[in-house]
Amino acid sequence: MNKTVARVLLIDDHPAVLQGLRILLETHSHKVVAEAGSYSETVKSLDVEDYDVALLDLTLQNRSGLELLPELEKRGIAALVYSMHEEPSIIDRAFREGALGYVTKREDPFILLEAIDTILLGKRFLSEYSAKILQEKSIGDQSLEELLSDRERQIFDLMGKGLGNAEIAEKLKISPRTVDTYFTRMVSKLDFENRRDLRKHAISLSDHD
Repeated sequence: MNKTVARVLLIDDHPAVLQGLRILLETHSHKVVAEAGSYSETVKSLDVEDYDVALLDLTLQNRSGLELLPELEKRGIAALVYSMHEEPSIIDRAFREGALGYVTKREDPFILLEAIDTILLGKRFLSEYSAKILQEKSIGDQSLEELLSDRERQIFDLMGKGLGNAEIAEKLKISPRTVDTYFTRMVSKLDFENRRDLRKHAISLSDHD
């Protein structure tokens, strides 16, 4: 069976990353047709060339790569996200906006080759690490519903929106000391080591859309 050669558009604002991706893809017979480092450069590239795959980062020079996904989908270009973003909400949103694949930058770059082969067939590709993140989110959401009281969940949600102790206390008309007590309970119930980890988890589950 002959390997499908993909015409690829690389979208990333780091020249070293672009160079490394070009070497990886071209060494494995794919053709890098163009490179872009911003939203505007990408749109211009879409008007002058045809592509099978767009390999894009989500942090660009002037706008989020998420904004490019609907445009790529409209043009029939399979979009593969390759990003440092590991928040479950970002991964979910990328697929909602039209991505066919998601790979995090902490993973082996060779996973990108498997991802390209998969999305060229019109199939969705979720890397092992990204899938684990989404699975943990699902488990975490279930735990929140089962383990936290209504008041604890309310405080957890406000924490996820970036509110500090005093702001939460003021909003809920309770004392900061009472908020501290709730924090201590939630750390124990959700099996975190400290409040910082609890806050980080709350922010990761917050809806950033």
